[in-house]
Amino acid sequence: MPHLIKPELQHQTPHNKLTVSLARTGTEVEEAQRIRYKVFAEEMGANLPSAAEGLDRDRFDKHCEHLLARDNESGKVVGTYRIMPPEQAHIAGGYYSETEFDLSRLVNLRDRMVEVGRSCVHQDYRDGATITQLWSGLADYIGKHHHEYLIGCASISMADGGHYAASVYNKIHKLHAAPSEYRVFPHCPLPLEALNRDMEVIIPPLIKGYLRLGAYIGGEPAWDPDFNCADLFILLPVARMNERYAKHFMRKTAQA
Repeated sequence: MPHLIKPELQHQTPHNKLTVSLARTGTEVEEAQRIRYKVFAEEMGANLPSAAEGLDRDRFDKHCEHLLARDNESGKVVGTYRIMPPEQAHIAGGYYSETEFDLSRLVNLRDRMVEVGRSCVHQDYRDGATITQLWSGLADYIGKHHHEYLIGCASISMADGGHYAASVYNKIHKLHAAPSEYRVFPHCPLPLEALNRDMEVIIPPLIKGYLRLGAYIGGEPAWDPDFNCADLFILLPVARMNERYAKHFMRKTAQA
């Protein structure tokens, strides 16, 4: 497993409960893949090709950095984010997002885009402190490497057949739609016309957080049958980041 960036990121909560850092070894990458399996396969029912190993892994992992949130008392990894910088996306033949969306309108941004994804947190640690720590690590990474755009797929459960996902999209897309020149197109669209789009819904916390930071919704959602979810393409220009919420969710990166 090649490692692209030195593991210089390391933060602790005020109570020293968690440490957030980049994976240093192949063993640590497997820890990220194991928590991903626990959340995506065991909890959400995703159909993963590496299920027999108890890992969620794919061809993109070797091109990515893996941000880990570790419980200092137990030593266990309890949350993770996967980060793919543009130079590695080129080597990999594209971003993971391109397996779900046509990103041809973003071609002029490619050398300035960093992709994040495969974010998950163990159910016992799903609180504001954990996600704040992970986002602090992301903020440091982006600041240190001067990326200008953050992209990724944000997942919405399809446990009800897709009505909830369609209603979430319907509730947010007009206010947060990307400019037409940044629009993306799903390869396997969620069939919005066949779904109830008018349910009263609560926006998933991760998506709400991205929107508060200033992210755009890139287009209609894609349907990911393997993960039994709908995915929204998120595009966050760093220059557009909402300073108020950036201060709340992300630690200042003045040292970057």
